[in-house]
Amino acid sequence: MSATVLYMSMSLDGFVTGPNDGPGNGLGDGGGRLFNWLDHRLEPGPSGQVYNEALATGAVISGRRTFELAGQWGGDHHDGVPILVLTHEIPDSEPPGSARYVTDVAEAATLAKAGAGEKDVMVHGAGAAQALLRAGLLDEMEIHLVPVLLGGGRRLFDHLGPEHVELELTRTLHGPGVTHLHYLVDKVARPGPS
Repeated sequence: MSATVLYMSMSLDGFVTGPNDGPGNGLGDGGGRLFNWLDHRLEPGPSGQVYNEALATGAVISGRRTFELAGQWGGDHHDGVPILVLTHEIPDSEPPGSARYVTDVAEAATLAKAGAGEKDVMVHGAGAAQALLRAGLLDEMEIHLVPVLLGGGRRLFDHLGPEHVELELTRTLHGPGVTHLHYLVDKVARPGPS
């Protein structure tokens, strides 16, 4: 059965971008450091394993901000998989390639799972991750924990609210400059969509 999985690089102090992220500076000041582990993605070892798992996913759910700051991935995140972009308002222009704008988190999850078939769904972006968590629709998290303190930027879990979220650590892989932590989200502790 397919799972909806967040893949996110994060600093030890919880930031997924550095300060001043925005157009032309998508990862913020110093935020590129969070992705140095990708230099080892083509090598045998933990980072290569995690990277290959991510590319084996069959669909992507992204927040609109992440999608736009990433240059809309040129309309193809990887292998032409469907890209569902969560947004508060559908823009007038159509997104490129296999991307589609969606305003409802449950609809995005349903469409992504249908598009992925038996494969997992990759989630990108703090906003998308938080929306899926709040709706009880995020199954797993693959956090690439980078040993750096950015001191500012965009935090991954800044706006979740007061609800308690239990996670079960199922795997820890140590690679050069990163620790890959895989968690299951405890659905019993989370209310379903309201």
